[in-house]
This record gives sequence, C-alpha cells and structure tokens, in this order.
Amino acid sequence: MASKPADKKIRVLIVDDSASVRVTLSEILSSDPEIEVMATAADPYAAAAHIQNEVPDVITLDIEMPRMDGISFLRKLMAQRPLPVVMCSSLVEEGSQALMDALDAGAIEAILKPRLGSRQHLLDYRVRICEAVKAAAAAKVGVRRGRASLTAQPKLTADAVLPPPTERMVRATTEKVICIGASTGGTEALRVVLEALPADAPGVVVVQHMPESFTTSFAKRLDGLCQVSVKEAEDGDMVLTGRVLIAPGNLHMLLHRSGSRYRVEVREGPLVSRHRPSVDVLFRSAARAAGPNAIGVILTGMGDDGAQGLLEMRQAGAQTLAEDESTCVVFGMPKEAIRRGAAQAVHPLEKIAGEVLKRCL
Repeated sequence: MASKPADKKIRVLIVDDSASVRVTLSEILSSDPEIEVMATAADPYAAAAHIQNEVPDVITLDIEMPRMDGISFLRKLMAQRPLPVVMCSSLVEEGSQALMDALDAGAIEAILKPRLGSRQHLLDYRVRICEAVKAAAAAKVGVRRGRASLTAQPKLTADAVLPPPTERMVRATTEKVICIGASTGGTEALRVVLEALPADAPGVVVVQHMPESFTTSFAKRLDGLCQVSVKEAEDGDMVLTGRVLIAPGNLHMLLHRSGSRYRVEVREGPLVSRHRPSVDVLFRSAARAAGPNAIGVILTGMGDDGAQGLLEMRQAGAQTLAEDESTCVVFGMPKEAIRRGAAQAVHPLEKIAGEVLKRCL
C-alpha cells in the first residue's frame, strides 16, 4: 500500500523529559508511513512554544516532568486548546492512579513508555503506540463518557489463540453472561454502562484495551462507583452474579463453562487484531462457552477488534449490541461490527445498560 502524502500524515508532538525516550519514540512512530514526528519537547513549556508555531494532530505526553507535570499541562491544554493526547508513562503502581487522573482530564489513550527488550517486545510496542496515535487522531476530542528492525507484523485473528465455535458444542447451562469490548474512549463508556447495572446483574466480562498494570487501578476506580463489584480478572476467577471481571492489560481473557457456571482463563498469547487483550478472543470464547446465553456488546474504539467475534457470538445464538456513532469517541469497532451484520441492535451509550438487562430476562 502506498504511503499517504506527507501533508496527510498524522503529525505528532512528543513531550518527555528523557532524551532517550524522545529518540526511541521518534524512531518508532516515524517507522509508520501514516505518522510524522512534527517535533519533540523536553517539558510542557517547550511543548507550548511548539504549539504556538504549529499545531500537532496528536501529542504524546509524559506525566513526571520538570517545571510542570503532564497532568497539569493536560488540564491547561484541554481548557485552552483541546487536542488529542496519548499519555505515555512508565506506569509504576503509584503512577497508575495518575493515568486515571489523566483520562479524567481528557487524555484519549494511555500506553507504557518503550523499554529495551526483545525484538518481539519492540514489534508489539510499535503496533500498540502507532495504533494509539491513530486512534487519538480519529477521536472526538472532549467527548466524555541495538534496536530491532520495526517491520510490521501480520494482523492475527482469534485463530491464533483458540479455534472457532462449532454447531455441535453442548451448552449445559442457562445462566446469562454479559460480554463487553471497548477501546478508545472506553474507560468512560464502561463507567456509564456499569454504573447503570444493579447489584444483582448477571456476571460481566470485559476487555478494554489497556496497558499492563493500568487495569488494576481502573477496576478499583469502577468498583468504588458501581453497585456491582468490579475486579481485575485472575486466572480461574468465577463469573458470578453482581461481579464484573476486567481482562488484565497485556493478557488475553477467555470465557469457559465450568459445570453450570462460567470461569475465566487469563493467558499470554500473540497480539490478536493488533491487541492483547483482544475483544475477538473474549467474544469467540463466549460463542463457544455460552452461545445463546451470552449478550455481546461492542463499544467505542478504533479499528475492528471484536467485530468478527461479535458476529460469531450472534451466529452462536447470542444477542448482540453496538454503540451508536452519536456517542462514540471513535466509531471504528462498532461501525465494523454493524457493517458485518454482527450487531442485532444499535443504541446510544446511555441506553446500552437498559437494553442489556432486557435481554437477560
């Protein structure tokens, strides 16, 4: 595929006090033909000077920097000149809450800083950061609710983790399970949906595209806001009434039947649809394990992860919903699911929870 003309590339401003991180991010982002690094800045004041001269399409922003921290800069930016921002942090445990604060302040995405590692790690990282930048560029800003060669990897399907469902799979249970997938803008969308669920709602399993260690803080935040209990999933966790399990960052989550109930498996594996965790993997496992007893929901997000899995759920007898374009931060994943005929119904975000509960009766 031919590269876009230079003036059509996504122009990125990198803001980080580490010179080595600025260099690494510049090399990684510049390796994508759709992205151009406009400039780099060592702190928010230098970044502000760049923005006065030339407005970027996307900013990547560190949290801990001299003279002004990244979250303070983000709040000023959103108040004065809203732009798509991807937070790029080392994500130490205490920093996870800071990244939640960044999303509350208006950041579109959050991703780990690049670190030296194996060639496979760098390949995976390239996919994630480039996808995050592209998602941010497409987002509606302000909508709330020895380096290895970085050549592109093939886009894998859920076949890389588990085989598709078959018509002969036996389902010896009638217990309902709600399966939700989201990406860009999904942290706020999930809050809206989960806050509307009663304490006795059927069990819920969620894949939200997030970096590792971020999901722990995210789950704790939701747990304090919702009537249902919310936790980061651990391998073997049971899916229970009134419980929400969120897939850990950088690990796939699969649904399995255990007698008349369900449990989750959390495991490593390749990127699927360029993501780990992948919505396609969760949805396919739900088609296999729950079939007509599942309700599948695909929310805001960039790309097409989850579209094929939602179609497989529908073909297995599940009821399926997609978020309407009017409330999506990025109408990518729902749009593709709708295009493939995977969604039986399309609703704005504020109606999703009610529609899900109707289908659980």
